Amino acid sequence: MPRVKRGTSRRDRRRKILKLASGFRATKSKLYRSAKESVDKALKYSSRDRRVRKRDFRRLWIIRIGAAAKLNGLSYNRLIFGLKKSGVELDRKVLADLAVKDPESFAQLANTAKDALAA
Repeated sequence: MPRVKRGTSRRDRRRKILKLASGFRATKSKLYRSAKESVDKALKYSSRDRRVRKRDFRRLWIIRIGAAAKLNGLSYNRLIFGLKKSGVELDRKVLADLAVKDPESFAQLANTAKDALAA
């Protein structure tokens, strides 16, 4: 059987994994097998957590909007329903930002929602 010379492909593959593992603790950044396991798991978590981050931010925005709505005499779901009914098309990210940074304009939106609910 002929001799196979692999060139640098094996070393390059290992170097790539170890480069991705730099910053990990102990042998996870030094030894190839541990580094490969850690990098595989880290990549799996990173793709999962890109979706989880979206959920977390939506939850945060809903909590902020709900707290600001309570200050204006509405519950969260009544506020959202009133805004939809009145034709205000602001998403939760913008509403939460208004609730934190500009309470006066949020109060105006809450009044708009109240008027739409009363009508």
